[in-house]
Amino acid sequence: MIQVCLWEDGKAISGGEELLDRPGPKWIDVLEPDADVLGRLAERFELHRLAVEDCLHLDQRPKLEEYPHHQFIVLQGFTCGKEVTELTLHEQHFFLGADWLISVHQLRLPSHEAVVRRVKDDPAGTLGRGVDVILYMLTDALVDAQFPIMDDFSDELEDLEDAIFAEPDPEQLQRIFQLKRSLVTLRRVLSPQRDVVGMLSRRGIPQIQEKTTLYFRDVYDHLVRLYEQIDASRDVVGNVMDGYLSMVANRTNDISKQLTIFATLFLPLSFIVGFFGQNFDELSGKGWYYFMWATMVGFPLGLLGWFKYKKWL
Repeated sequence: MIQVCLWEDGKAISGGEELLDRPGPKWIDVLEPDADVLGRLAERFELHRLAVEDCLHLDQRPKLEEYPHHQFIVLQGFTCGKEVTELTLHEQHFFLGADWLISVHQLRLPSHEAVVRRVKDDPAGTLGRGVDVILYMLTDALVDAQFPIMDDFSDELEDLEDAIFAEPDPEQLQRIFQLKRSLVTLRRVLSPQRDVVGMLSRRGIPQIQEKTTLYFRDVYDHLVRLYEQIDASRDVVGNVMDGYLSMVANRTNDISKQLTIFATLFLPLSFIVGFFGQNFDELSGKGWYYFMWATMVGFPLGLLGWFKYKKWL
């Protein structure tokens, strides 16, 4: 599906492919691309064949490539479901020409839809300023959408840490590994993307105005903050893992200590019962009988008192 927003004679016009041949800055948005649609766009705007092939295989790494008539940019972002670890990758491809921008994506993205509404509400302040401004807005919206995800990660880690110190559970260990894998995925995507936006923030790219590079510099700062948050969250995950292992080790030590105390208490009782259970005629008097019971009761109580005195209990 193709949507075109054209800036013509001081006003914005929205429509379909019929607007492609009309003069003026235009933003062409392609949802769920196929070979036929991209083939028509490639013929009309002289898109490079390699870049078009990349659009048909949405598994590209974030990158910026320069071609004779346009720049080809790949950016990625995430949305999450009910669980913060349920990440959905959104890959967006952009062709930036002198007075046109083509955005290609497979899935709908809330931040992308917000930019569409903003362009329709204020075309003079967006599309009227140049198509590179639209590219900045899409990039900024894609990056800013990652901050709520990182906030959810931080909240999840704090709750998990509190739960571990309250009562460690094997399911928490599985949750820790899920969070760790998700953070690795975020870092793998956002790390090269930072370099791409860094190149867009530098002067010298023909299709990007000098004043727009300042806005890309702000997006670059946001990516640096995200990268720092990811690293901080990875450190917290490590601390949570260490906390879980420490709590499990402490509980194991407590169990071992309790079992050792029980064994120590019953060891002398086993000895007394075994010794006095022998068939000794001289030990058949009532005095020995009372002595045996006093020993069996007093000795464990004495051990308990000794354990408390040494603060082993």
